[in-house]
Amino acid sequence: MLPFSKCPVCGGEMVEKEVEKLLRGGANTAVVTVRAEVCLHCGERLYSKETISQFEQIRAKLERQEVKDFQPMGRSFQVVV
Repeated sequence: MLPFSKCPVCGGEMVEKEVEKLLRGGANTAVVTVRAEVCLHCGERLYSKETISQFEQIRAKLERQEVKDFQPMGRSFQVVV
């Protein structure tokens, strides 16, 4: 049973899905795959308290550049147009 039967933003139907979340900490970025409730109408995502706590821990590690346990995914670039 999902905590929300309807989206708190638009009232749409909520479903549990696996999603990717982009986290930034300092100059570093990480992609994390987690479970979230997602609105089928507007796309709003709701995360559990435990997941949000994990996000905060990962962001703190990124800011401190403690990334030795993270798997590299290539290189990132900034493009100014």
